[in-house]
Amino acid sequence: MGKAKPFCISKQVVWEAFKRVKANKGAAGVDGESVEEFEKDLKNNLYKLWNRMSSGSYFPPPVRSTEIPKDDGGKRPLGIPTVSDRVGQTVAKIYLEPKVEPFFHPDSYGYRPGKSATEAVGAARRRCWRYDWLLDLDIKGFFDNLDHGLMMRAVKKHTGCTWLLLYIERWLKAPAQLEDGTLVPRDRGTPQGGVISPLLANLFLHYAFDEWMRGNYPYVPFERYADDIIVHCRSERQARWIRSVIERRLSRCRLELHPVKTKIVYCKDDKRPGSYQNEAFDFLGFTFRPRFCKSRDGRYLVGFLPAISGKAAKEIRREMRSWQFHQRSCKSLEDLSRIANPVLRGWINYYGQYYKSALYRTCHVFDRILMRWAMRKYKKLKGHRRRAMHWLGRIARHQPYLFAHWQAGFRPSVGR
Repeated sequence: MGKAKPFCISKQVVWEAFKRVKANKGAAGVDGESVEEFEKDLKNNLYKLWNRMSSGSYFPPPVRSTEIPKDDGGKRPLGIPTVSDRVGQTVAKIYLEPKVEPFFHPDSYGYRPGKSATEAVGAARRRCWRYDWLLDLDIKGFFDNLDHGLMMRAVKKHTGCTWLLLYIERWLKAPAQLEDGTLVPRDRGTPQGGVISPLLANLFLHYAFDEWMRGNYPYVPFERYADDIIVHCRSERQARWIRSVIERRLSRCRLELHPVKTKIVYCKDDKRPGSYQNEAFDFLGFTFRPRFCKSRDGRYLVGFLPAISGKAAKEIRREMRSWQFHQRSCKSLEDLSRIANPVLRGWINYYGQYYKSALYRTCHVFDRILMRWAMRKYKKLKGHRRRAMHWLGRIARHQPYLFAHWQAGFRPSVGR
């Protein structure tokens, strides 16, 4: 008989964890091994991981550090664990999540089963109608500055499982490996890109913010999606006051509010007089601001409403152009629809939830991309933009289900 392992970890859970990692895809870590390469010797790789985790001898490899551009022009560090380490983190998440999830605040929406970003946007929209002011919070470098000691205290409130505590601490301390191979030790923070990082971030802010708000200011509503937080207030004075108390609270948790990005916003609409320096804010890809809308009784008025943000729309248009359909004249229109529709449908399903008409310009850009493709494919349309758009418009009328945006009601604007 084999020697019993000190930690009881199910092989079935390890297998389930791999299936989740495979479904999420993702880039290779410091070892350069892709999910496909890991899968070539899957049985052996999963056994080795299970064996090491069960015996207490698993040490996470360094996290590959890369940078992605931020909206403000800066760079955000992203940590990419190896495939094997992602499986290990997923195993820990499968065990830990059911222990902490029932305790989370109902207005915490990020990376939670049964919760979504559109739900958070909808809650913010409703509260913007009821509350005149809000505080748009930005925690400075949250994932990079999360305190390890406080993090482990939060985990220990929910589990005494030795192997979970052991490996979570090792994952927190795993060094980052820069592109030149340099290893950077980590004494705080959790890498964005780690499988278990969003769950740990939620748990940290559950105690640092959610529970503290519920215990001390239960009459002040908020929405939180990971570290994106909106707090609703009755007056500018209350907003200034709640900012100061939140700032002190986060400071005690070794976090800091961004002095520029944190702002007080006036939810301006028809019924709210005056003006304020900030009458708009971005939340989860939507910009909330005063917009014309139609009331239930048919009157036109100004409401404080969300619609796709300029940044999100710009990124979508950049992605559309990157497909370079104009260079695929060998493809048919049906081929292009099969390529584009899954992505178009995802965008429309998300951004079309609120103020759908704001998507019109972005959908028209895609029609212009199709027009350019048609001008290169068909000689009779070459050099004739108006004729090509009319041709596309006829197809949209006769086959409205060909493209997801046509099906959603965004048909080609003929003659533009």
